[in-house]
Amino acid sequence: MHDFCFTIPYGLVLIGGGVVGYMKKGSTASLGGGVGIGLVLILAGYLSLDAFKKRKNSYLAFVIETGCAAALTWVMAQRYMQTSKIMPAGVVAGISAIMTAFYLYKIATGGNHIPAKAD
Repeated sequence: MHDFCFTIPYGLVLIGGGVVGYMKKGSTASLGGGVGIGLVLILAGYLSLDAFKKRKNSYLAFVIETGCAAALTWVMAQRYMQTSKIMPAGVVAGISAIMTAFYLYKIATGGNHIPAKAD
């Protein structure tokens, strides 16, 4: 599975979560964090997709994706430890930890595997 197949939806979920957090609680931190990180992830996913179309890997995209997911894992895990609230801190920390592991796996295995050209 290619990283952009998960990165773009992951970014959209974060944007949606940020908007919902703002609408329900008036949290500008949720709005800024969710939309900001979500847009960066969507951009990284697009960079990876564009490179894949050119039959290459975008290591810049892998670094951005991994950095964002790891940072979110750390921040939201800390927030979960302080509040013990599953939603949103626990859920975002869990999803981000899974995404971090996925990105590290992709980096360790050489990135997106480019299929051989069909003749």
